[in-house]
Amino acid sequence: MIVKIVILNWNGAKHLRRFLPSVVEAAPEGVEVVVADNGSTDDSLALLDRDFPSVEVLRFEKNYGFAEGYNRALARLEADCFVLLNSDIETPAGWLEPLITALENDSDVSVVAPKLRALTAPEKFEYAGAAGGYVDYLGYPFCRGRILRTTEVDRGQYDDARDVFWVSGAAFCCRAEVFRKLGGFDDRFFAHMEEIDLCWRMQLAGYRVRIVPQSTVYHLGGGTLTTDSPQKIYFNHRNNLAMLLKCASPLQRASVIVLRPLLDFLAACSYLAQGHGRSFCAVFRAYGDFLRWHGELNRQRREIRRTAVRSKVSHLYRGSILMRYFFGRHTFGRMM
Repeated sequence: MIVKIVILNWNGAKHLRRFLPSVVEAAPEGVEVVVADNGSTDDSLALLDRDFPSVEVLRFEKNYGFAEGYNRALARLEADCFVLLNSDIETPAGWLEPLITALENDSDVSVVAPKLRALTAPEKFEYAGAAGGYVDYLGYPFCRGRILRTTEVDRGQYDDARDVFWVSGAAFCCRAEVFRKLGGFDDRFFAHMEEIDLCWRMQLAGYRVRIVPQSTVYHLGGGTLTTDSPQKIYFNHRNNLAMLLKCASPLQRASVIVLRPLLDFLAACSYLAQGHGRSFCAVFRAYGDFLRWHGELNRQRREIRRTAVRSKVSHLYRGSILMRYFFGRHTFGRMM
């Protein structure tokens, strides 16, 4: 199996300087490391040319974001398996081999991922993906080891390899054939939720998504946008709604149409009450873009449903993660 590690970079020279050595050192023999640069204006390219001669560099003229940036990069590369890796990931020796083995052992598994732990607090799971992700009935994502903003200490409680709903794009090991067959990430998302959307489409197409906790990497996180950034709030609301319209069953979409606008309005009001006016506006800006996309999203939904092998996925949480959290259940426990 030909494997390539692909890191998307945008003005991330400080992360490349700090984390790329561990990626290069831990890469098994025969696995190439590629950095796709999204039009950086810092010294990223000079750093790569000077300090990392073994790393292949793809140069783009502007910042295409995570989704289109990776789509463009992978279209220019040949491999059986792509390992998409954030530039702020530290990789210990032996981290990649369990992932490749998992793909080799199960032909219907399209994506595998390692366990994510926090670089700044290594005993804890990291927010972005922890030990594998799920989505509740209203579209809110959560993880084994992270519910909303509460992260657990990793005591080995989620060390079982299993199928999950999604895995984080921070460390995303996928079959090139399936990625291309399904059109890759949705370019319009730019950033955030694109990996969940793709994992959902993969499952509808008959493939499986799997977490492999025998592999662990350490993620700094927040390298581009912090969790409370108005721009991140905008991307998350807009892309989540788009994903639901494209992928959810008719019954689930009906529930979302009734309840999500109310919950999102309450979230917007909470931002305003805290004095975050830009975050308040970000929610309504997200709805504006979602409504403008509505016609094209409906076309995509019909195409996804026409080619789907499954009408629904089995790893969707049928309850509400918000209600669970509100009533004091802040850990994953035995939910799924």
